[in-house]
Amino acid sequence: MATIHVNRGGTSLGTFSEEDVRAGLRSGRFAGTDLGWREGMASWQALSQFSEFAADIPSGAPTPPPPAASTITPAPAGSTSETPPTRSGLPWDERQTKGLLNAFIETLQMVLRKPVAAFTAMKREGGLGEPLLYAVIGGTFGAVFAVTYNFALRLFTPFGDREGALAHLFGGLGWIFLLVLTPLFVAIGVFVVSAILHVCLMIVGGAKQSFETTFRVVCFAEGSASPLLVIPFCGGLITGIWKIVLYCIGLARAHETDTGRAVIAVLLPLIVCCGGIMFLIAMMFGGLGAWNASQH
Repeated sequence: MATIHVNRGGTSLGTFSEEDVRAGLRSGRFAGTDLGWREGMASWQALSQFSEFAADIPSGAPTPPPPAASTITPAPAGSTSETPPTRSGLPWDERQTKGLLNAFIETLQMVLRKPVAAFTAMKREGGLGEPLLYAVIGGTFGAVFAVTYNFALRLFTPFGDREGALAHLFGGLGWIFLLVLTPLFVAIGVFVVSAILHVCLMIVGGAKQSFETTFRVVCFAEGSASPLLVIPFCGGLITGIWKIVLYCIGLARAHETDTGRAVIAVLLPLIVCCGGIMFLIAMMFGGLGAWNASQH
């Protein structure tokens, strides 16, 4: 039996069998104004326009006009389109059926390989807990690997660094505490970064959605890019650059603003920080120059 995709207000409600749709119409779960599509149809249609569901719609329910010819059609199975028709959500939203590990891996691959499609499909709302969990898992994995890798590298160094690594391990519990507290650090970090980026996006006039939308972008970027820390030697640099790229794409697609505003919002904190550092350096050298002059 053919399955039917159901959409309401631009948000996918999922894919259902005909019997499920009938039951949903009778119970009120679905409305006749909800849009449906199944393989072979040229465009979305209101459920009330499906002849097989006519008897299942309660009497007196409004019947919408036929959808316009410009109605968005879903991408066919196997399509490589970079722009999904609706915000159907990421694989992470289906982890109850896919399983936690599979949903995480599929989301990571989608965000890294097809960021435009990923952040176009990402739901703008739905709570902070689910994206935060994704960020904590990916961020903790990357950070723990990086810390462990650096420790092992120092430990097996044939020179003085080895003694320093042993002292660091056995002379205190700092390394262990760092691993244990990493999830907390990741959680705090995504909130701070989200707040800074959202304020910057508001400054440049690109914040079309709420803080939650920005937070979701940061969480999925953090959780997807941080595992790149497993790359030896240059993993930190690659992760940092890729996060900036994901932030720019994610903010532009999720807030539906132009890419230029998103890029400026992401780079603005870096510009301010660099400017502040240069100012401090200039003040320091100026003070040293004045001090030298006074000595002569």
